[in-house]
Amino acid sequence: QVQLVESGGGSVQAGGSLRLSCAASRFYYTSYRMGWFRQAPGKEREGVAAILRYAGLTTYYADSAKGRFTISQDNTKNMMYLQMNRLKPEDTGMYYCAADRRVALWSDEGSYNYWGQGTQVTVSS
Repeated sequence: QVQLVESGGGSVQAGGSLRLSCAASRFYYTSYRMGWFRQAPGKEREGVAAILRYAGLTTYYADSAKGRFTISQDNTKNMMYLQMNRLKPEDTGMYYCAADRRVALWSDEGSYNYWGQGTQVTVSS
């Protein structure tokens, strides 16, 4: 059974940092893509970053995340991380971990079959 569990969210002031974690079940070994998405109040969910576990662990970032966020993984622990630095109020939202085996556009949320329950990030100005 596929399970993704996020943690690490919280409340920080602008300019601060958080590291989100995603604990993945055995499925993790066979998933092709793993990504982070976020949804701000009143807005649609959007892709933040993704990592392709095959093809050299290629990473992708939304323009808003480039230079501030880093996606990584630890195969020994079945974990994926999102290090978020220089946080801004507009980074506020619920952050979700997602995974899928299929080849697809990294930011297409409809192409991910498996989702965690989310972890809240709140950045105050």
